[in-house]
Amino acid sequence: MKKRLQLIFPSQVVQKPITWELSKKFDVVFNVRRAKITETIGEIVLELEGDACVLEAAVSWLKGQGVQVEPVSHDSLES
Repeated sequence: MKKRLQLIFPSQVVQKPITWELSKKFDVVFNVRRAKITETIGEIVLELEGDACVLEAAVSWLKGQGVQVEPVSHDSLES
C-alpha cells in the first residue's frame, strides 16, 4: 500500500531527525517527493509504502512527535 502525505514540522521539531527515526522504527519505504526546510518550519511531501497497519502506526507516531500530517490527493510532480 502507498500513501502520499504532507508533513509539516513546527519549529520545536524541525531540527530533529524524524524522517530517519521513522525509517528505523517502521518497516516502510519512503520517497521524498518535495521538501522545503528552514530553521523555523519544515514542509515535506512524503510517499510511504508498506503494510496498511504499519503505515497507520507510522502516521500515528509522526503525529505523536508533533508533526502535522495531511493526505495529499494531488501532487504537481505527477505527469
